[in-house]
Amino acid sequence: MIYLTRRYRFSASHRLHRDALSEEENARLYGKCNSPYGHGHNYVLEVTLAGPVDPATGMLCDLSQLDATVDREVIQRFDHTHLNLDVENFRSRVPTTENLCVEIFRLLETKVPGGDGVRLERVRLEETSSNYFEYEGEHAGALSRRRV
Repeated sequence: MIYLTRRYRFSASHRLHRDALSEEENARLYGKCNSPYGHGHNYVLEVTLAGPVDPATGMLCDLSQLDATVDREVIQRFDHTHLNLDVENFRSRVPTTENLCVEIFRLLETKVPGGDGVRLERVRLEETSSNYFEYEGEHAGALSRRRV
């Protein structure tokens, strides 16, 4: 088993807010991230694949195919958007980085390139230099915040 991690970048803005809560509750829960004008991040996305090395190519997968998949499924969908306003799945769901991380995993899970046995192992999404989130799918039940 070998692991391949590839890094990508995109920028997006969002507002952390739940309509079901009062303005005071939203302000307490989300703080400055609840600004009605939103705020943005320069996200760093790491996509990790796992599987056997293809004996014919000596590689886990074709990197250009992986890049094209991530570009189509993630970068084009989220880069330079306001997540609450421009992304259907976040119009009724709070676009926290936790939720965004899970959504990216879901988008990529069945689309990763590679031969037999290659799978999406993990998505890691860095929101700021102080925190990032990792998700390994339902099979692992892992969603964690780590300090850098």
